[in-house]
Amino acid sequence: MLTLLKNAQLYAPTSMGLCHLLLADRRIAAVVSAEREAPALGMAVDEIDLEGRRVIPGLVDPLVHFIGGGGEGGFGTRTAELTLDDALASGVTTLVGALGTDALTRTPANLLGKARELAAGGLTTYCYTGSYQLPPVTLTGSVGSDILFIPEFIGVGEVAISDHRGSQPSPFELARLASEARTAGMLAGKSGIVFIHTGDAPSHLEPLRAASRDSAIPLAQFLPTHINRTAELFEDGLRFAREGGRIDFTTSTTAELLAGGEVPASEAVARALHARVEPSRITLSSDANASLPRFDAERRFVGLEPGRLSSPFEVLGECIDEHGIAWETAIGVASTHAADALGLSTKGRLAPGHDADLLILAEGEWSIDEVWALGRRVYRRD
Repeated sequence: MLTLLKNAQLYAPTSMGLCHLLLADRRIAAVVSAEREAPALGMAVDEIDLEGRRVIPGLVDPLVHFIGGGGEGGFGTRTAELTLDDALASGVTTLVGALGTDALTRTPANLLGKARELAAGGLTTYCYTGSYQLPPVTLTGSVGSDILFIPEFIGVGEVAISDHRGSQPSPFELARLASEARTAGMLAGKSGIVFIHTGDAPSHLEPLRAASRDSAIPLAQFLPTHINRTAELFEDGLRFAREGGRIDFTTSTTAELLAGGEVPASEAVARALHARVEPSRITLSSDANASLPRFDAERRFVGLEPGRLSSPFEVLGECIDEHGIAWETAIGVASTHAADALGLSTKGRLAPGHDADLLILAEGEWSIDEVWALGRRVYRRD
């Protein structure tokens, strides 16, 4: 199947000006400046004139709770599964699923099944083995064999540190887990990333520093999220990134979280860049369909709201429109850098040989007209 998208104002994420994109089945076959004649293919091709609309890579989200999350307030507070319709309209074309707090009533098998359901709908999906707690729950008996033998499992997570709901892992346990994931990843041609849930305890990111300091594991083997959840954690995250680590800001939020000191994700990106954090060290994730719980001073549950998969696209717009961040930089944070951290070499860029995952934006407003995933239109706004 050949598709020619003509006259796209292309951000790949670098601004390429007006271009024609040739899609061959699932991949981008060619990108040609519109100053040149569109390719004459001499064969059947579906031509679509975008008339100068902006085109950006599909977003890459390193933390989505495909089968829901939470339940910290009892069974009545379990969040719902992600629906295919919501996923297709979100602008996220590559999603990584995780279990989170509940690895008792939700399992790696459930997670993998849901990943394959979403993939059957046209998206690209991966998973983390494990959950908040150690020892990790797995499908095959170990983190290493899950990563090595199951195509969708690319790492382990989200393992909780500095949080009262985690298993309080020692630096030695974290280093050992990272070593297993890293080695299996090398054998399987995957990143073996260790995705970390970071709570609001004063220890912040120190467990990761200690794990790296006392072992041969590089800081960048860990990807800690929720770094914008408190002002203190945010500042520690900036230091962590300058030390060679990566940091992930959560785009889903609530009024209560913001009132409690959370740094809005777009502001966090702008402040991190102003603090001279290398942009490639920064990613965004939605925490979609997780619970965003509220606890009182004694850590008792008082309520929750679910995370939203549409939030990364919204935050990307805020980065550009409200904080004046260059398109190339902002798109990198929302797509390219996560693809690199996760070892997804065909994601996060619009270039020949890469997957044809792209968003066609509306004219004159920050919204999505069309989503294309693996060379096929999967969403069109009514």
